[in-house]
Amino acid sequence: MNRGRTILAMILTYMVFGILLNSVGTVILQSIQGFGIDKSQASILEAFKDLPIAVVSFLTAALMPRLGYRRAMMLGLALVGAACALMPLLASFWMTKLLFAATGVAFALVKVSVYSSIGLLTEGKQQHASLTSIIEGWFMVGVLAGYWIFAWFIDPQSPGDPVWLRVYWLLAALCAAIVLLLAGSRLDERAARDGHAAGESFLDMFRLVAQPLVAVFLASAFLYVLIEQSVGTWLPTFNREILHLPTTMSVQAASIFAVSLALGRLGAGLALRRVPWHWLLMTCVAAMAALVVMALPLAADARPNPSMTWAHAPLAAYVFPLIGLFMAPIYPAINSVVLSSLPKSRHAAMTGLIVVFSALGGTTGSFLTGQLFARLGGGTAFYLSLLPMALLLLAIALLKRHSRRAEAAVAAAA
Repeated sequence: MNRGRTILAMILTYMVFGILLNSVGTVILQSIQGFGIDKSQASILEAFKDLPIAVVSFLTAALMPRLGYRRAMMLGLALVGAACALMPLLASFWMTKLLFAATGVAFALVKVSVYSSIGLLTEGKQQHASLTSIIEGWFMVGVLAGYWIFAWFIDPQSPGDPVWLRVYWLLAALCAAIVLLLAGSRLDERAARDGHAAGESFLDMFRLVAQPLVAVFLASAFLYVLIEQSVGTWLPTFNREILHLPTTMSVQAASIFAVSLALGRLGAGLALRRVPWHWLLMTCVAAMAALVVMALPLAADARPNPSMTWAHAPLAAYVFPLIGLFMAPIYPAINSVVLSSLPKSRHAAMTGLIVVFSALGGTTGSFLTGQLFARLGGGTAFYLSLLPMALLLLAIALLKRHSRRAEAAVAAAA
């Protein structure tokens, strides 16, 4: 029962952060309309979220076992809950920056704790991969819910009206409820402690980077998140300005991307039982590229329609977000490959590296796409995602090669 309560609390925590972290695209759109900022200014919001994730993860990940994973999750939820409560009271673009900075700090604590706790709650690579995919799948359910929750609070007659900020009262209440759930759960964290001094634990992260398997994995994670965030962050604006959807529909249509990611990740556990992970992931990357080439020409035919409804929405509004279905299996699969190859006492340090490089990839993708969007247009910006897709395909092939060598080395040592 206690194990189930802990897993439920981890899932709910991840769902809340799924809502907040992936609200950047919606908040960018609302900030442009409500706070009167331009796209170049709005593009830095991703950095306010991702850079604190990277810095805090780097500085604290190796020390997290001393704080305790359950306590770290509670601390992260309390911090972001307080920021959410302040958002409607101090409605401004600077408060939006502060909210995402707090969300980044909190998510650094939460992600290291959740990923490290998976190793404590599972035995073997299959269980680890399964629970990782389930939790990441529910994260995407949170992303999906977030699009509709935010859209529900937006006034369709006056999209820039600050009434939409009331959504943060709801999110603050959810954070408080999950803190109470975590307070009543227990987690045996003894296996996570390696007995190293604080400085030695910090150096463990650098030692991990020196391993070829870890270095190739980090490149894969960076490229994947760069692609995902560039699409996810700018999709609502793409829907509004390129496909000419109304604001509320632009946010809601972006939820198709989240649905695709959620279904893909929840289904990845089943597929990975039957298909070698590297073949599945390389097929997914090729399918992503094919969908970009197929869907974006459809967007060129979109024309403004004052009486736009779902029945009259451009086909591209439904087709392009399906790219998430093929993105979905990649991130949890590569994370599980590297984590399940390491001792449980190294999971916190490894997760810190995962979070750092994921955050850097997210910031880079969002910023570059925002700049390209402003200068070359949304269609061209999304076409250029084909380049990191090609690099990701190469990185997955190298990851397979090094994982095979690592497994052979472990077998020889045994």
